[in-house]
Amino acid sequence: MQNLVAIVGRPNVGKSTLFNRLTQTRQAIVTEVSGTTRDRQYGKVSWNGQEFSLVDTGGWVVNSDDVMEDEINKQVRIAIDEADVILFVVDVMNGRTDLDAGVAQMLRRSGKPVVVVANKSDNFDIGHQAAEFYSFGLGDPYSVSAINGSGTGDLLDHIITLFTRDNEEEILEDIPRFAVVGRPNAGKSSIINALIGEERSIVTDIAGTTRDSIYMRYNKFGMDFYLIDTAGIRKKGKVTEDLEYFSVIRSIRVIENADVCILMLDATRGIESQDLNIFSLIQKNRKGLVVFVNKWDTVEEKNNVVIKTFENAIRQRLAPFTDFPIIFGSALTKQRILKVMDVAKEVYTNRKRKVST
Repeated sequence: MQNLVAIVGRPNVGKSTLFNRLTQTRQAIVTEVSGTTRDRQYGKVSWNGQEFSLVDTGGWVVNSDDVMEDEINKQVRIAIDEADVILFVVDVMNGRTDLDAGVAQMLRRSGKPVVVVANKSDNFDIGHQAAEFYSFGLGDPYSVSAINGSGTGDLLDHIITLFTRDNEEEILEDIPRFAVVGRPNAGKSSIINALIGEERSIVTDIAGTTRDSIYMRYNKFGMDFYLIDTAGIRKKGKVTEDLEYFSVIRSIRVIENADVCILMLDATRGIESQDLNIFSLIQKNRKGLVVFVNKWDTVEEKNNVVIKTFENAIRQRLAPFTDFPIIFGSALTKQRILKVMDVAKEVYTNRKRKVST
């Protein structure tokens, strides 16, 4: 097992910017909008020959008007429980706030090694203001600037000294990548939570809850693959904010990098024009495809005739490409979700098959 470091703190202190800086990626979406990150986002960090996993979390809030507040806080708590070391990010510009003090209190109770990271110390004049964070009783604050990288080297040197676990090298061979794609609210996060058996992705009735693309390794029941939860892809005209635009671009990138795409359709709404657009993206990128008709438990009449009619309708809309499996099930009741993975694996194997002359 690799050591796991969690980044926590209140909203808008630069947690995702620090995550991107340390992992040397642009994996986490970064905007000026408070509360951009929601789900736990994992990445890898290499420093001085050591590798560890880093997890970014949503901003810890109390009594806000954000409907996701409880769910985000639950994700933060899970990250703290999982982590070996915790990076507590605070903002030097704003100084110490009541929310920071609340987070500090929770971290002191956790009993885990905590590093106070005084972010936004973009120059030496501001850096010395970090002294006020000694009052948390969590040791020396490290002044860094996630946006330009200053101070992050010293921070990484210190993090490595806190590890108690020996790292075993993780070699990721050619593991298949299955991306779960579809329109907002088709149940993508629900099927992933049902498979993983824990609440990795926040699930609500609000369309567009997922923003970042979240990679998860699944190895149970003799299967081993990456599952990728993506943001719902809307029509261009319906994309209202920059944030959603980034999420959609990220989902398209995921389709480009995946081996097999599991296209989620909502049984209550049938196949819509946006599903066809997502299908054409999958087809243009020459990816394997499994269609999963979700929320089948809500359909009243479920006989073979209904299933056949539904299947024919889907194949007609997606013609001339009709040679893909269609599975009817429900992420909520876990009906046929393992079958989806079995079929995705078959599709993956078929894609790799070389047909001789």
